[in-house]
Amino acid sequence: MVHSMTAFARVEQNGVYGTLSWELRSVNHRYLEPHLRLPDNLREVEGPVREALRNGLSRGKVECTLRLTESSSESALQVDHARAQQLIHAAEQIAQQIKQPAALNPLEVLAWPGVLSTQSVDSQELNSAAATLFSQALQQLKESRGREGADLARLISERLDAIQNETNVLRELVPEMLEVQRQKILTRCQELQVEIDPQRLEQELVLLAQKSDVAEELDRLTTHISEVHRVLKTGGAIGRRLDFLMQELNREANTLGSKAIDPRSTQAAVNIKVLIEQMREQVQNIE
Repeated sequence: MVHSMTAFARVEQNGVYGTLSWELRSVNHRYLEPHLRLPDNLREVEGPVREALRNGLSRGKVECTLRLTESSSESALQVDHARAQQLIHAAEQIAQQIKQPAALNPLEVLAWPGVLSTQSVDSQELNSAAATLFSQALQQLKESRGREGADLARLISERLDAIQNETNVLRELVPEMLEVQRQKILTRCQELQVEIDPQRLEQELVLLAQKSDVAEELDRLTTHISEVHRVLKTGGAIGRRLDFLMQELNREANTLGSKAIDPRSTQAAVNIKVLIEQMREQVQNIE
């Protein structure tokens, strides 16, 4: 399956610790280049996240952002009522020994060590939840890259078919174009009233045919087209291979243009180069 390097994924999960969310964005890049943004208390997941990226992706610049919104519910605060009662009782006993005691402040009672505590979250549980959630986000990202990759493969295949059609038409036109050039030379000679040795004329026409022979270029174009189709069916990390094949296709198209002896062959070469450039732009996004 063909995968694009451009995709986005976002997953979210609620728990006793609050809300965890991952956002993953990937764009095309020559190599795999992860960028992680993690809360300080979740730095332990960096290693597993990088390992998962190496195992799951081959290329692309991937930005991974983890956010933790801590729970603000009342259950997050725990009051030790027994300890608070002991503190109040002790304060009342002391107050009886004071002539004008100050009123007992509830906030001072809560501030006493051990009376009020925050519900602690197991850091191992939190890190495990973040790592598990990342696996879901990565899977979503890979599926998105796969869908876009399938679209890119379809677009490239359509352009390959268009190039093949151009080569087929041009192959059929080559004999006709050579005959047209032969007639042009003969007509020009008649207009100039120049007598040419028939044998010499045939030699020149043979040389012209050799210089303008594009059969080899057309064959190589067909071979490269078949190879691109094969690579697309193979799938996996094929971006670099496809980029190389685009260069080879473009080389043959340039040679084809340099040998053009007819406006039709020139136009065919131009059309092929345009199609190759369109494919090359799409290939840049393939993993």
